[in-house]
Amino acid sequence: MTGVTALTALRAAARECQLAAPSFTDEQAAQGLAITDELRAVFLPPASSTHAASRLLQLPAELLSAILSRLDTCDLARLAATCRSLCRDAPTPTPPTRQIGPVETELRRRAEARGLDVGSSLPEGATSCVACLLKRDRRDAQMRQAPLAVGHEHSIFVDKEGRLLTCGRDGVGTPLLGHAEDPDADPDAPREIGPPTLVPSMQAKRIVSISSSNDHCLALSAEGEVYSWGSGYFGALGHGDEGARAVPSRIATLSHIKCIAAGPNRTSAAVDEIGRLFTWGTARFYELQGDDGELDTVGGPVVLGYELDAETEYQATPKRVDALSQDRVVGVAFGLTFTLAVTDAGAVFSFGFTGLGHGSLESEILPRRIEALTQTRRRFVAVAAGDHHALALTEEGELYGWGDACANGHGGEERTPRRVAALLGERVRIIDARLDASCAVTEKGELFTWSSSGTCYNLSHGVDTPQDTPKRVEGLGGARVTAVAIGGYHTLAADEDGVVWGFGEFTARLVDPSHGYGVNISVEAPTPIPTLRVLALKLP
Repeated sequence: MTGVTALTALRAAARECQLAAPSFTDEQAAQGLAITDELRAVFLPPASSTHAASRLLQLPAELLSAILSRLDTCDLARLAATCRSLCRDAPTPTPPTRQIGPVETELRRRAEARGLDVGSSLPEGATSCVACLLKRDRRDAQMRQAPLAVGHEHSIFVDKEGRLLTCGRDGVGTPLLGHAEDPDADPDAPREIGPPTLVPSMQAKRIVSISSSNDHCLALSAEGEVYSWGSGYFGALGHGDEGARAVPSRIATLSHIKCIAAGPNRTSAAVDEIGRLFTWGTARFYELQGDDGELDTVGGPVVLGYELDAETEYQATPKRVDALSQDRVVGVAFGLTFTLAVTDAGAVFSFGFTGLGHGSLESEILPRRIEALTQTRRRFVAVAAGDHHALALTEEGELYGWGDACANGHGGEERTPRRVAALLGERVRIIDARLDASCAVTEKGELFTWSSSGTCYNLSHGVDTPQDTPKRVEGLGGARVTAVAIGGYHTLAADEDGVVWGFGEFTARLVDPSHGYGVNISVEAPTPIPTLRVLALKLP
C-alpha cells in the first residue's frame, strides 16, 4: 500500500470513528487512544530528538531544582511556556491533590522564602497558578532591584555585578558620594567625582537596591543588609546619633531587609522579608519660617507612623511601625510631609501631615487605609511620592494620583485618589516621583514624565515647557526602559540591557567626562552614559 493510499484509508477510518464516537464504551475509547499513540509514534521524530527542555525532566530532582533556582523570572516563564511537562499547571484540584510541576514548585519555594503565604486558592478571575506566581515573582524582583538613584547633584548606580558606583558633587558638609574624605581637600569646597566610580569600601558587597535624598543615601545588599551614608542630622542614617558618614556604614539593627526608602526631610524606611515596616529620622515635619531661616515645627510627630514624646525631635534608630503589625508591607514611599505604605493584600495606607488621600487636611499620626483606593476594588502593588503629591499603581497597571501639585498627573489639585486619564490606554509597570515631578514606565518599556513646574530638562520635553500630564519621552532609540529614577533636576533611565540614559541638569559630565558640573549645563535629550551597564531585568 502506498503512502497516499494509507493516508486515505486512515482519514476514512477517522471519519467513521468520529461518527460512531457517541456510542463508544470507555474500553473502546481507551483502545482508540492507544492506537492514536501508536500512530503518533510512527509519524513523530524518535525520542532522541525531543525538545531540549523536556530532557530536564530526565535529571535527578535535586539537580533540576538547582538549575531552576538559578533562572530569573522571565526564563522560568519561557520554560513554562515551551514545556508542558515542566509546567503541569491547572487551577484545580488544589495542592497536594494535583501534581505540581517543577516550575511551580520553584516559584512556590521563592514565594515562601520571601515570607509569602501562597496557599492553594487563586485570585478572582485567575486560571493559572504558574501565571499568578510568575507575576508576583517578577513584581517582587522589580521592587527589590533599584539600580538607579538621584539626588540634587549626585547619582548612584548598581552595575551588572552588583557593585556600587557614584558620581556628581557632594554638598558642603554632606558627604553623598560614599568615598572617604580627602584630608588635604578644602573643607569648604564640595567634592566632585566625574564618571560613575566604584565605591571602594563596598566592592566586596553585592548591592541590589539603592535610594537617595538630597541629604543621605541607603544601599541594600543581596544578604538583606542596609548601609547608609551622608548627613546624619535628625538620625536619618539610623546609627543612633546625628553624625555624618562619608562611607557607607551598615545599620546594625536591620537584617533580612527587602525594600528601602530614603525620603526628603531626613527620613528613612526599610521593609523586611516578613513585611515589617521600620522607620527612623525626623519625627516631625520642619520648614523654614521667616527671613531668619530658623526651623519651626509644623504639626506633631507626623511622618514615622508611631507616637513619640512631645520633646522628641527624631528617631535615631530603626523602629517598627506597630500599627501595621497585622499587615504585610511590601513597599513604602515618602513625601515631604507624609508617608505611604502598600501591603501584600493590595491596600494602601498613609500617615503624616498633608497629601494623605483622605479628602481632608487633617494629620494622621498612625497609618490609615486610603478608602478611596479600597473602593476601586483593585489590588495596589506600588506607591511613589513627591513633595506634595502621590501615586499608586494597581496590579493591572492602572495609575492613580492625588495631591496638591499638578505632578499628580491630573493637571490640578486632587484631595482624593483618581485614575490618571492620560494613561488609560497603557499598562504601567514602574512609577517614581520626586519633588514636583513624576514618571511612569509601561509594560512595553515606554517612559512617560510630567511635572508641575517644567522649568528644567528633567522631563526631556524641552526647557520651560510645562507638562502637567504624562507625556512619552522621545529619543530613547527604541530602548525598552526597565528602571528609572526621576529627580528635581535630572533623570536616569535604564533599559533591559543595562544601558543608562541621562537627561537634565548635572548630567553633562555623565555623558561626556570632559564637562564640569554646573547648574546651567544640561542635556535635553536622553543620552546614553558610555561604558556603564547597570543591573537590569529583561522585559517579558
